[in-house]
Amino acid sequence: MTSSSLEPGTRPTPLSEQLERGDLMAEACPSREILKHVTSRWGVLVLLALEGRTRRFGELRRAIGGVSERMLAQTLQWLEGDGLVDRIALEVMPPHVEYSLTPLGREAAERVRALADWIEISVPRIARTRAERVGGRSRGSAGS
Repeated sequence: MTSSSLEPGTRPTPLSEQLERGDLMAEACPSREILKHVTSRWGVLVLLALEGRTRRFGELRRAIGGVSERMLAQTLQWLEGDGLVDRIALEVMPPHVEYSLTPLGREAAERVRALADWIEISVPRIARTRAERVGGRSRGSAGS
């Protein structure tokens, strides 16, 4: 935020604090890439599936209905790159890889869990609202 866009009576955020925190509203902010990874459909579901336990790739894929192998692998790479997921390659026969949340990943999972819970609890209200709006449009457009 620039000092010219401040509301009267507010203090400007020091530049060092702005740089440390990020600014999601700014087009070039690197926070947006992390936001994309964490809040993508598969990112949210991976965080939730790993919440509280370590899983192998196949386990994750079965836990997250509808995700392709390619999308799951890409999402895990993104989240690992962001420091939210740990990938542990075990030197056993046959070799396998396990995934778990890092401390940062647990923080992110806690926050997306709140959103996921709200969505699941609100599905009936959202469905009613959606039906009312769609019904209202079709009735309204018939007379146009």
